[in-house]
Amino acid sequence: MKLPLRHIVDHLVWSTSGTVWAVWSLTPAGSRYMPDRTREQITAQVTALVRSLPGRARLFGLCARIEAGEVVEATLDGVDYRRHDAWAEVAEAQLRLLAGRDLDEPVDMHRRTLWLAVPLPVSGGRGQWQATAGTAWSELAGLLGLPPAPVGAREVADLRERAAQVEAELSGGIVLRRATPAEIVWIHQHSVGRGVDAELLGEAARSPMRGSRMSGGVLRSPSHADLGRVCLLEGGRPAGPPREGQDRSGRGRGSGGAFGSLAGRRWLQVDSEAGTSCQAHLALAEIPRSFTAAGGEFFAELDRMPFAVDWVVDLTTVASEKVVAAVTKKKRDLVDQADQYAARRATGLPDALHDAADDLGELSARASRSSVEVEVQSVTALTVWGTTPGECDQRAAALQARLKGANYRLVRPVGGQEDLFTLGLPAAVTPPAVRQYVQHELGEDWAMHGALYGQSFGDPTGAMVGYSQDIGTISPVLLNIADAPVRNASASFALAGDLGGGKSTLLKLIAGSIVDRGGRAIAIDRTKSREWARFARTSAPGRCQIVDAATADMSIDPLRVFTDPDVGARYALSYLTVQLGVGAMTEHGALLKTAVKQAAAAPDRSMARVLDALEEMAAEDSARGQRAAALVEWLRVAADEPLAAAVFNPDLPPLDLAGDLTSDFVVITTTGLTLPPREAATSPELLRVQPLEALIGRAVLYLIAAIARETAFTDPRFTLLPLDEAYWLTSSAEGQALIDEIVYDGRKHGAGVGLGCHDVLELGTSTTQGLLAYRFLARTADPVLAARGLTWLGLPGDDEDLLRMVTTDLSPYGKPERAGEFLARDPRMNIGRFKVLIPGLDRITDGIYTTPATPDTQTAPDLSRYEPAATGGIR
Repeated sequence: MKLPLRHIVDHLVWSTSGTVWAVWSLTPAGSRYMPDRTREQITAQVTALVRSLPGRARLFGLCARIEAGEVVEATLDGVDYRRHDAWAEVAEAQLRLLAGRDLDEPVDMHRRTLWLAVPLPVSGGRGQWQATAGTAWSELAGLLGLPPAPVGAREVADLRERAAQVEAELSGGIVLRRATPAEIVWIHQHSVGRGVDAELLGEAARSPMRGSRMSGGVLRSPSHADLGRVCLLEGGRPAGPPREGQDRSGRGRGSGGAFGSLAGRRWLQVDSEAGTSCQAHLALAEIPRSFTAAGGEFFAELDRMPFAVDWVVDLTTVASEKVVAAVTKKKRDLVDQADQYAARRATGLPDALHDAADDLGELSARASRSSVEVEVQSVTALTVWGTTPGECDQRAAALQARLKGANYRLVRPVGGQEDLFTLGLPAAVTPPAVRQYVQHELGEDWAMHGALYGQSFGDPTGAMVGYSQDIGTISPVLLNIADAPVRNASASFALAGDLGGGKSTLLKLIAGSIVDRGGRAIAIDRTKSREWARFARTSAPGRCQIVDAATADMSIDPLRVFTDPDVGARYALSYLTVQLGVGAMTEHGALLKTAVKQAAAAPDRSMARVLDALEEMAAEDSARGQRAAALVEWLRVAADEPLAAAVFNPDLPPLDLAGDLTSDFVVITTTGLTLPPREAATSPELLRVQPLEALIGRAVLYLIAAIARETAFTDPRFTLLPLDEAYWLTSSAEGQALIDEIVYDGRKHGAGVGLGCHDVLELGTSTTQGLLAYRFLARTADPVLAARGLTWLGLPGDDEDLLRMVTTDLSPYGKPERAGEFLARDPRMNIGRFKVLIPGLDRITDGIYTTPATPDTQTAPDLSRYEPAATGGIR
């Protein structure tokens, strides 16, 4: 194969044809579920990019192969796995899964990468002469085995300046990063070695090699001869001796099948040092006459195929004045045709002429509307590959069928495979034969095809919590919630959805990963089964601490627990106002504050001292004494109950924040404490008639949460507070204020809260809902609740397709193998759908599930049974 590369300097490529190209890496934007406003913004940015192109460009959308080691390396980033051997164990289990050691073959993983190549304009006669001379020398050097023609320092400096000018004109909202020489070579190697074990993009991005260097005032290029040692064979070469009915070339004698007929051999066999690649190249031959912004995103549709699809678009832009002139000429031709038809036929003009007239009229009006509008003449080539020609054929047919349903017609030309392959090589000349597939569109129409749309959700590093269901191939989803405060984002998040939707499982998975990675979790377990205590014991043995608040074997008296008297007094007053149902700004509230201050100032401060202070006030013969006497009676009713003994019994040893709560995973269980119904929070009359144990439980839970918050804020490690069933805190003003404080100030203290709820309204105020950086929505069967959840994610709550997904297609009822599916949003405002993936370790799987089942029904997922996103994931 003839190599099109001469020199590579930084992101500049000197081709053998004399053209110099500048190559940039582009960052995909948006997601499959982005709102219309975001879609319009991205489309406007792409339109501006196209209008700024200097006449020609080439856009590559390549699927970079991901190895299991790369994913695991990202999960280990920032973690000292020698100290945290629990996370090393998780990483090893994930490596086993992704590398296929537990399956028959490795998991096929890719990520979409975008590259823009622009040929730099040549200025002046000297530049033209240098380009021509370089081309001629390249032809001669190729024949004689001589090195590429040298390039002087002056020419390099001039082209760098022109490339910088082009970059400044293009980067209007689109993030451009200059490609490295190794990345440019990777584009070539990837095109040659699709489907074989070639160099990974991650390795190329870190490589300092492949670039030309200045020596003696001219460029000296390292040898790229190995890149040209490629054999291209249209139709391939069958392995072994010819079958009956075939000659030695593998071609059929007669009307054999696809492998016997030349017309049926529509693939390209590419032999290189990396191995043999079997590729099928398709050209976009026809597009719909009209489409909407959401309906025209055929590039985004390619990512939903169950196999990787590469694409390249050769772009030529034409100014609006030329477009209007061409349309005017076509109109005159159309009028002449209409006159001829009118003279020959009495039945009137054919419908095709009417449609053509309408199209030309619309095109003329839109092109005239803006002087910066351009016409995009694009040639689009798509590539699939397989281990065998048969697999290649099947994938090409599946791709054609998928896009045919959206009225996009793909052709796989016989004898044209090499031309389409050449189009995908960096710095290669556009083969003349591919011009037959040119599509003509205005810039804003071409931008709606979604070439720069992304499908990413999650963080670049962190714990692998699942895999995307928006991408046809396996794409791991990583979350690094503990790193959010360092990135100036909130580490607080929430999960909303129905019972059994997977909220608790995901919350435990996130909490467990934070503990294993060196962070800390303090959970409050309200369940009778003590599910969080069980999970802590199994997932973090020897690193967990279980505190049972309901058995009163340890005091949680805030005046004794907190070493700072002011902090203890603040939480003691809040506890008493919740317990007694009095307002802090009322006369009773003022008396409580005075009593708490006196108790906090005593050498043996405790809640029992609050009662003593109130009794002293009650001895006064005044209205104040009467109010104090009432408070004493009310408070003794609660203090005498066993459930409140952990607060009022001064003989119990106090909870040691510097000792009892220093474990990596702390769980405070509250089994036995009941709560009033949520309706009672907004009705003082209803709250007043609640059972005593419910009122005590409400106040004690608030106090426990306050202790957890204070501990989290003083720990130098990142600390997560998982609070499942968050309504028990947000149903009271004090509890809501506590959650607000964690959400508002947690970032500054390296802490965050994980809230579980059934309705996003249970999260409390709209401000708190809005400040949660990570948001997860599970199956929500009720349409009203589902609409609120979608709005919370930033999606339209009245979208019928989204409502259908959330109500019926997320973790569908009766399909346990589909459990754990979520629609979620990350701090980058990317929205995606993913399925939770539990590491295949007994210490995690034994305690993470809440669904009543026998152990043998709760097994680690099997990625070998993965299906594309269109069918809903795992079978």
